Amino acid sequence: MSSEQTSQSQTSADRRTVLRGAAATGAMVVGFGALDGLVRTAAAAPAAATAGPGDGGYGPLVPITRQDPETGFSHELLLPEGFEFAILGLAGTTMADGHVTPLGHDGMAAFRGPRGSYRLVRNHEERTGAGSVTPSGDPADRYDSLGGGGTSTLQVRFRRGQVELERVWTSLAGTIVNCAGGLTPWGSWLTCEETTAGLAAGWQKPHGYVFDVDAAADRPVPPTPLPALGRFVHEAVAVDPATSIVYLTEDQGTAGFYRFVPQRSGDLTAGRLQMLKIVGVDGYDARTGQEQGAALPVEWVDIADPDPADAESDALAVFRQGAALGGATFGRLEGCWFGNQSVYIVSTDGGEVGEGQIWEYRPSRSPVRGEGTLTLVYESTDRAVLSFPDNLTVSPRGALLACEDTSRGNPQLVGITLDGGTFPFGVNPRNDEWCGATFSPDGKVLFANLQGSTAGDPSRPDAPGLTVAIWGPWRSGAL
Repeated sequence: MSSEQTSQSQTSADRRTVLRGAAATGAMVVGFGALDGLVRTAAAAPAAATAGPGDGGYGPLVPITRQDPETGFSHELLLPEGFEFAILGLAGTTMADGHVTPLGHDGMAAFRGPRGSYRLVRNHEERTGAGSVTPSGDPADRYDSLGGGGTSTLQVRFRRGQVELERVWTSLAGTIVNCAGGLTPWGSWLTCEETTAGLAAGWQKPHGYVFDVDAAADRPVPPTPLPALGRFVHEAVAVDPATSIVYLTEDQGTAGFYRFVPQRSGDLTAGRLQMLKIVGVDGYDARTGQEQGAALPVEWVDIADPDPADAESDALAVFRQGAALGGATFGRLEGCWFGNQSVYIVSTDGGEVGEGQIWEYRPSRSPVRGEGTLTLVYESTDRAVLSFPDNLTVSPRGALLACEDTSRGNPQLVGITLDGGTFPFGVNPRNDEWCGATFSPDGKVLFANLQGSTAGDPSRPDAPGLTVAIWGPWRSGAL
């Protein structure tokens, strides 16, 4: 995922003005739904506070080594005592359709599969240039004849206390830099291209779009871009099941938070793309100077041209339209997930020390209350606790689980409890970033990716990406 960092300033007076205005209108409330405790405690306690056993954590982590049954590849993870894991679907291995598993395992979601199985739709953030890339899938199935990314679908079964991979196949071919995405209420995965490269970069098609991948499909889906959702450096999406509104993040140092309001529920071909704006402040800068627990009133401004002709030469072409109307600026918006009646978004390098923020956007269900509120629920002040959060998910019990993409070493899966505590749940000693954390629909299994190499020959990756399945005594902690 992009490491671009850009700075932009806003006066503290602007921030004080909007906070005073929110308080005066009654919008400054603390806590929403299942995460009431998280906001209260995060505002009062230092970010370095951790949750131990009995407080939501799972206790000390212990090393566990397991092998991929197909290849014999061995890997070690640190997990709480009592938990197990299995390795699934390495990059470089041959899939059931005869194609090599692409590089760059990234965003992912889990769905119910046939006969009690699970299906995982998994992104591939393949970044090899157009001149040397190995295209994915069959030529007839590719969006771009050169594209090496896309998605693969895994069918997995949990039986007799073990997770087994039944088969894996190409489900979207010929796209590039498929970073994250989001699951939909209609049983599909929206996969996002994290680039606006196109013909000028040697590709056969313009890129920077979102594609819809049906989790029930047993072969590659038609590679149909959704330009109404914008052409920009996409990261992740989340869909509100009550409204079918799609929320989208942008992974740049100067980034916007967007929503797409469809004309018809579930139809993403037509509607309005909009950018978040803080009521009463033009150009609000959320990257620094924020107050945890303060709910900022939100409105949305329309993007006139979601698919601008100059998007390849100006990756901020969509952002500039929203910014001109007063839209808010964030730093590197990455993970995005719907849960607890809210949308949680990650600013990977936001905050005073630049180690990351987690925001909650809570849509209003009442026209009288406006368009909802934006609340900073967690900001890292200690990189040993949380450093560069990236993808995140909401657990079946309402807690958050963040995937680290950090240069600190030993990237972690970090849990954040409902009362604001933090705890490491998993550590990868290989120093490869965690991606795509997602729980099975029945809550029994956590699936996650270790990204591996994102460029090169997919049949011989320098570091093979892998999917892992983790299971154990979930009820002994917050997840």
